[in-house]
Amino acid sequence: MKIAVTGSEGMLGYDIRQVFSDVELICLTYDSLDITKLDPVMKRIREVKPDFVINAAAFTDVDRCESEPDLAYLINGIGARNVAMACEEARCPVIHISTDYVFDGTKDGPYNEWDATSPINQYGLSKLMGERFITSLTSRFYVVRTSWLYGKNGKNFVDTIGRLLSERDSLDVVNDQVGSPTYTLDLARKLREIIGKGYGIYHVTNSGKCSWYEFAVAIATKKGIDKRITPVTSEMFRRPAKRPANSVLGHTMLRLEGLGEMRDWETALGEYLGVTGT
Repeated sequence: MKIAVTGSEGMLGYDIRQVFSDVELICLTYDSLDITKLDPVMKRIREVKPDFVINAAAFTDVDRCESEPDLAYLINGIGARNVAMACEEARCPVIHISTDYVFDGTKDGPYNEWDATSPINQYGLSKLMGERFITSLTSRFYVVRTSWLYGKNGKNFVDTIGRLLSERDSLDVVNDQVGSPTYTLDLARKLREIIGKGYGIYHVTNSGKCSWYEFAVAIATKKGIDKRITPVTSEMFRRPAKRPANSVLGHTMLRLEGLGEMRDWETALGEYLGVTGT
């Protein structure tokens, strides 16, 4: 099996390389392939002739997307379009990584794969744009929505909180946004299970939910750090991009395909921090 991976230098790309180390991987970094340019993308996929393409390339700086929306649309939207067109020509299935931020966060309960999308920030809008290109330009697709990613090869909430706890006596963390923290290694493992199953939209996160405040408290507890962490509202912690209050994703498609849900987020966090069993 030959798999091409865009964004292979990123946080998820790093773990994809570990999980798929026994297959032929074509790692496409920004330096080797700019997905915003159609002709090079079409040419590269023709040359490589992969069995699958995993599109993990994305512009994920949520706040920066507010000030540079065209860049977000170009990378997350047009980039996805180019990958979809190349995959359709090559008759190659594409696994496209999307986000919980395509939803507005007003639902009472987890979002299912068929719930109506309604993004409330430019990042979510650009990712929805990418989803629509993927689902309309090729019939061989897996759109995988995930959330609150952390992993070993990129800036993430877990490492940031760990650093801040070592530098400060106390922290204020938002407590009115709820989601499912997801370890990129677990996500990469589930992507491998999904490949070859029925096409469609899948929600893939670690099980369970928490607020950012609860997430921070869990990080401190597992690291054995006794510092004061104070819950605050989003209004008290203003940022350029509005975040959905509820971005918990339900895993209906995983269950229907017999793939099962991923382990709970606290167990995964413990493994990432090297303190399993606490």
